[in-house]
Formats: sequence, C-alpha cells, structure tokens
Amino acid sequence: MTDAPATSPQKPRALVIWRLFGMVYDALPVIALWLLISAVFTVAYTFLGHHGTRENIAPYSPLQLLLWLVCWGVTGLYATLSWRRGGQTLGMRPWRTRVVTPAGGQPELRALWLRYAVATVSLLAGGLGFWWAWIDRQRLTWHDRASGTRLIREPKRAR
Repeated sequence: MTDAPATSPQKPRALVIWRLFGMVYDALPVIALWLLISAVFTVAYTFLGHHGTRENIAPYSPLQLLLWLVCWGVTGLYATLSWRRGGQTLGMRPWRTRVVTPAGGQPELRALWLRYAVATVSLLAGGLGFWWAWIDRQRLTWHDRASGTRLIREPKRAR
C-alpha cells in the first residue's frame, strides 16, 4: 500500500485564502502567549532590574530584542509542535488544512522548523512567499518548497 500524493483528488492542495484564514485564527492563541511572555518580562524587569520603579523596557534595547526573540521562539514551538502532533494548529482545524510530506506522511521536526523560519522571512517580505503560491504551478509557497512539506485541505467528513 502506498501513500497517495498530497495532490490527489482526495487531498486537494490548500489555496492561499485557507492559509490566511488559519493564520488569522492562530493569531488568537499566539497573541495570548505573547501577552503572557510580555507580562513575565515586564514584572521581572520592574522588580528585579529596577527595584520597583515604573519604567518600561526601553525600545530597541537588548532586553526588548530578547523579548521579541522569545516571542518568536515560543510561536515556533506552538506551530512546530502542533504540526508534529497532528499536522494542524488550532487555527488550521476549522479550515481542514494539514501540513504533510509530499507523500502525505508526517514531516520531521527539522523540516517543520525550517518551514516556520522560511514562513517568517516570507511574512517579513510582505507575505511575498505566501502570494507566490498563486503563480506556482503546484500552488506551493516558499516555506512549502524549502521544507519539503505541503499544506493540504481535507474534504468534509460525512455526518
């Protein structure tokens, strides 16, 4: 028995709009994580670094850079561990999208981190790597190609 390729009629390729819908839904838990991390940094900065003064973390300071790196890393943990556990983040579930290998299997953790890193670069480039899927013959984004993964949209289940 062989795995059906991700482009078979049973597993159609995901369109850009479904990717965006999933990202919007995923913004909710990600923002909650960022708020929690920011609160921990702020409390630590206020009580450990400045002995109870009410100063904020300075913009463009090394501590603010560290805060952003921690937020990026925690977001990556959320995404890659979700993809590894079941191929989906919370935001992907309502839209029935899933990250798979070209053969339809479960990607390795290294490939998922590469996917996340390239998707970050794509977003920083104004989403160009996502929009690329509109002109790609296989409807693949930069992070799909770089990581050797695919995003598929599963058919509706019969009730």
